Amino acid sequence: MRTGKGGLLTAAVTVVCAVTVLAAPGTAFADPAPTPSPSASTPASTPATNAELEAVRKKLDGLYRAAAVATEEYNAAEEKAKKQSAEIVRLAKRIVKGKEKLEELKDRAGAAAAAQYRGGGLPPEAHLMLSDDPQEFLDGTDRVRQGQHATKGLLAEMTRTQEDLEQYAKDAEAQWRKLEAGRKAKAKAQKKIEKQIAAAEKLEATLEKEERERLARLEEQAAEQAQSAWLNSGVLDDIKGEATAQGRKAIAYATAQIGKPYQWGAEGPKAYDCSGLTSQAWLSAGTGIPRTSQEQWKRLKRVDIRDMRPGDLIIYFDDASHVGMYVGDGAVVHAPRPGRTVTIAGAGSMPMLGVVRPDAG
Repeated sequence: MRTGKGGLLTAAVTVVCAVTVLAAPGTAFADPAPTPSPSASTPASTPATNAELEAVRKKLDGLYRAAAVATEEYNAAEEKAKKQSAEIVRLAKRIVKGKEKLEELKDRAGAAAAAQYRGGGLPPEAHLMLSDDPQEFLDGTDRVRQGQHATKGLLAEMTRTQEDLEQYAKDAEAQWRKLEAGRKAKAKAQKKIEKQIAAAEKLEATLEKEERERLARLEEQAAEQAQSAWLNSGVLDDIKGEATAQGRKAIAYATAQIGKPYQWGAEGPKAYDCSGLTSQAWLSAGTGIPRTSQEQWKRLKRVDIRDMRPGDLIIYFDDASHVGMYVGDGAVVHAPRPGRTVTIAGAGSMPMLGVVRPDAG
């Protein structure tokens, strides 16, 4: 590591301090302090201690976790935008049809009014006196009365159609406002994601190759320790559930993506984020599920960890910001984070929030 006299933590803290205001829009990154080059008066870099690397690992975890949270915020805004756009299109079609109907009603009302005008030049008494057949006159007046009722009905329908058009226009305007708010939310989340990832990459760049390798080993050890603790609890002894036909299809899809890169906001087929992988896997099995891990946690049926079966989704962290698919034997397939690829991992290698079942019905 290029630490010079200050040591790894000094360089790491310098980088971290530069990004502590990531949540503030428009904040620029500060460059880390210049690293003194080795010289006669400056001792050569010394390898970082495990404690120092562990501090860096935890800081990286925090940065990538924050990016994951922002990614799900972005995904949620994207889903809302899709629904709002579809609603605007639906309302636009109803407005077009409503206008066509209104024009037709106006034509019919105009024709009825013209007919009534043509036949309404003389008072009823005169029509009776001039008529050769009084019964024919009475029948005619009945038809006129019916026509008048029909005309009133036309006018009422025109009024209702006009009111509907006004309501459709108001609804469309409201959807446009929501769509604009969603666009801003997406842009804010995207900015947050990019800054968190850039901060993590900058922090990793302060490490020498050998230190990056040691850091990777520390990450693996932390995951293995968490998995061992989960397995030692005996929970796997009670998990006997078998995958359904749909579950097997979802697992086959997800595991076929192993090796493809993580990319925030991606739903395949070349890259995925965590919930993009699980939602697409279940869609391929014929079941549509919510796009984000938070919505998967909120809306899918929850099951006890001891009752889970392959194909179920394990939701991680208290904020439900990560998700993986249980594939059996204590393992999940998931898209971990930027810089990683879709992979198999220990189901207990991350803090579990709970388990949900897409094919509960």
